[in-house]
Amino acid sequence: MNGSAVEHIPVLAEMLAEQINLLPDAVMVDATIGQGGHSLLFGKTLGPEGMILGFDVDKKSIRRAQSRLKGLACKVILIHSNFSQISEQVHKQGIERVDFILVDLGVCSAQLADAEMGLSFLADMPLDMRFDKRLKTTAADIVNKTDEKSLADLIYKFGQDRASRRIARFIVEYRQRRTVTTTGQLAMIVCKALGQPGRKRKMRIHPATRTFQALRIAVNNELENLEKLLASAPKLLDKNGHIAVISFHSLEDRLVKGNFKQNEKEDVYRIITKKPIVPSRAEIARNRRARSAKLRTAQKQ
Repeated sequence: MNGSAVEHIPVLAEMLAEQINLLPDAVMVDATIGQGGHSLLFGKTLGPEGMILGFDVDKKSIRRAQSRLKGLACKVILIHSNFSQISEQVHKQGIERVDFILVDLGVCSAQLADAEMGLSFLADMPLDMRFDKRLKTTAADIVNKTDEKSLADLIYKFGQDRASRRIARFIVEYRQRRTVTTTGQLAMIVCKALGQPGRKRKMRIHPATRTFQALRIAVNNELENLEKLLASAPKLLDKNGHIAVISFHSLEDRLVKGNFKQNEKEDVYRIITKKPIVPSRAEIARNRRARSAKLRTAQKQ
């Protein structure tokens, strides 16, 4: 993991800072606090009257963010909750309106390296994929218990892999002999299903990428939770407040784009990014994780 498990680099931070200017007394919601990189950047512009409300379903991320943000002058409140509960949780703190909602939908390097998370196809880990350990269903449950057609549909819908039926068939054939319990087993099955890339067919990404993405989305209800957050945001934002979303694949970006457009049509938002902002070559060279990031921002009218 070339040290990135320790140091998480916030994606598109400089471009985001150019888009959003917070007053010293602003209230910011970081819906995915992660290791606190983005919040640290904005928190430095906030004074004692300002506040950061940080959400995360991963307790380890909350602990890391707490440590990273403890020197800020503003008030920092970290909440162990899914961002789908954003309105209820913010109102619980006695706050009616906020000035800025930031959502970074990326998986952080520390989570990929964490064996308990079971997210990586590059290392052999228990096949889990739950960011929030309070969830009941793991990726292993889905892989071992879902019928072949439903599994193929899931991989196609959330992973956008055209070979989903073949992958599902290979998984079902394998699990008839033994249970799939690790990420290494699953990655091997998918690689066998797709075949190793040869001279005629070069693959830009690891063969298991899309299957792992699909399972992670399904386990964590990611798209459904994003829809809930996007629906809640307009009522939570103060007039002239901003929402910024950094997405990492087309399913997320499509939801954000559609929501912003609908809200602009209804005179709720003014879209600031007519086209999504993407990282520079220099940023991708520094942080390969940034390569698929897209930033969209809008302002409450």
